[in-house]
Amino acid sequence: MPSEPAIASAPHLNIVPASVTPLPDAKPRRALKVCLLGYRSAPYGGGQGIYLKYLSKALVEAGHQVDVISGQPYPHLDPRVNLIKMPGMNLFETGLTSIRPHHLTSLTNIYEWMGKLTGAFSEPYCFGRRVLKYLKKHGRHYDIIHDNQCLSYGMLDIQKQGFPLVTTIHHPITSDLKIALSAAKSWTERLLIRRWHSFLIMQRKVARELHHVVTVSERSRMDIADAFDIQPAGISVVLNGIDTYEFRPLPNVIKNPNRVMAAVSSDQPLKGMRYLLEAVAAVVPKYPDLELLLVGTPKEDGESGKLIRELGLAKHIRAVSGISTEDLVRYYNEASVVVVPSIYEGFGLPAGEAMACGTALISTDGGALPEVVGDAAIQVPIRNSKAIAEVLETLLASPAWRDELAAAGRKRIEELFCWTRAAQQMTDYYWQVIQRENG
Repeated sequence: MPSEPAIASAPHLNIVPASVTPLPDAKPRRALKVCLLGYRSAPYGGGQGIYLKYLSKALVEAGHQVDVISGQPYPHLDPRVNLIKMPGMNLFETGLTSIRPHHLTSLTNIYEWMGKLTGAFSEPYCFGRRVLKYLKKHGRHYDIIHDNQCLSYGMLDIQKQGFPLVTTIHHPITSDLKIALSAAKSWTERLLIRRWHSFLIMQRKVARELHHVVTVSERSRMDIADAFDIQPAGISVVLNGIDTYEFRPLPNVIKNPNRVMAAVSSDQPLKGMRYLLEAVAAVVPKYPDLELLLVGTPKEDGESGKLIRELGLAKHIRAVSGISTEDLVRYYNEASVVVVPSIYEGFGLPAGEAMACGTALISTDGGALPEVVGDAAIQVPIRNSKAIAEVLETLLASPAWRDELAAAGRKRIEELFCWTRAAQQMTDYYWQVIQRENG
């Protein structure tokens, strides 16, 4: 039986445990009108889109009215959640050739266009401008505005306008920057990385002035405090959830004994793809029928694509992208082992999803992953392809051990990381914020 993580009993955290009755001044008395914000929110684009999808669903199921304001690519939401589209230029998908003269009649569009021209990531800044304008005109009926890591100057203006504002910071993007710089192979590549991450200057300034910040793990809380120079006591923690109704063991699915799966953003150094590929290459001689299923397609000319060719792994790789949640759940169920090779995770949703689906998990000890997986997965050090290979080889040869890990993982997620619990904790936090703002 997996043990509970240390954070479950840590008395200094700003968490309302599900087993404890909320304080009277935090107890909700009516349904809330909640507005969630996401500058780009497609669930296949990363953890922020998944967070928005499932938090909004859980809040609706808790009885609240929820609107989501999002830029492209838009989120996949429960039908009961109202999506308010806030389209931007979306130049990272459409490219500069999509620009037309009428696009440049807007100052915000010009900012976004100039950012793309100069290699910057200006979407969060521009989304903040657009949302501020919308909320000033249409948003006074909301009880709470909840920003999903936009951290733009517009959020400070929303706060100054008197809107009760909560901001989730999943983890400091400074971690991504450091890892990307350490993996860069030339000064020009480092220059481009620094330019793209220039939005961090804005995020640091904004984070320090926000009144109500929440994050998803104790590790993220400490890292955010350090990166943004905020007192840890000023950051609350509401643990992420996993939808255990969607992500579940499928009784009619037979596991493929030769399939290993990883849900990674293939060419982001943060996700540790290099170490996974090196580990698979080390295991293939003993398991020549091994298949590595990647959720996320490596670019042919990217680092992962080149490494796959160098290691002679092409025939062992199957990549899928843009898949439905139903397909993702089936893939988790079909795999014998899931590997999360990340160097850093603010939470680690793929780890939680794999455990919820009842599949044996190998996880690094990067970031908050130890908080999520506990002793219900095999943990290895970050940046250690040899350790991944050794554990993977042992697990492939041990069906009984895989079954034991699968059962422990499912139980851990059910007990500690369900969205119902997360929504209740977030609701309690909303009420604390509302009452503080109302004096």
